[in-house]
Amino acid sequence: MDTEASVARHYAQEELERVIDRALAAAGLDPTRPSADDLAAVDEFHIGGRAATADFAAELGIGPGRHLLDIGSGLGGPARYFALAYGCRVTGIDLTADFVRVAAALAERVGLGGLVTYRQGSALDLPFEAESFDGAYMLHVGMNIEDKAALFAGIRRVLRPGGVFGIYDVMRFSEGAIRFPVPWASEPGTSFVESPERYRTLLRRAGFEILKERDRRSFAIDFFNEMRARAAKAGPPPLGTHLLMGEAAPQKIANMIDGLERGLIAPVEIVSRRT
Repeated sequence: MDTEASVARHYAQEELERVIDRALAAAGLDPTRPSADDLAAVDEFHIGGRAATADFAAELGIGPGRHLLDIGSGLGGPARYFALAYGCRVTGIDLTADFVRVAAALAERVGLGGLVTYRQGSALDLPFEAESFDGAYMLHVGMNIEDKAALFAGIRRVLRPGGVFGIYDVMRFSEGAIRFPVPWASEPGTSFVESPERYRTLLRRAGFEILKERDRRSFAIDFFNEMRARAAKAGPPPLGTHLLMGEAAPQKIANMIDGLERGLIAPVEIVSRRT
């Protein structure tokens, strides 16, 4: 559990809600009544942001009325997207108490408190009954979890037979040292980046059938090139995921881009089904 405590500390930020409120105001938005789209710049903490979430969701084949589990739900942006775009009920779980608290507050502000809920807890000890969910997903979460075999076994337990499980994680493609800090870890002790092959092997062992896989390297490079071009022209925006990364945000992003450009890492989608 020491690793989980370190991961939670990496993301913790007691004043996060106030930070977001100030950024919303600086962006000319009403902090008391933001829309889910207004929040997407800060609450979609993964490569590609809202566009990546929408692309990923389309691959899952989720229908309305389903109950989904969001593992590592962060500030809750993907959960709110699934609720609004697909009419799903979503339960999120995250290690970081600050994220859970702010996610719940933002859900209330956008009027989604009845469709999305968030709980503080471990993805390795899911506090749910067996076969509770129609589907599950995680976005940029596995990089912080070493025991992916236990993770996948636990997710299978809480999914109903035939339930879909989608992953969008940064994965390893070649040997070499990742430079730290990166958005998901300040040092190597809390970074557990694995290859797509390892993910597939562990998913199959846990009782999942692999349905599809997509390498999002080109998408990620285009995303970061566009981000850098905007920043060069207008400076960093008031509202963005840099607020979640603190003063080291430029270095974290630069090191992640470095890993992408050297071919060490890339974001990958894997969609599977519980057998």
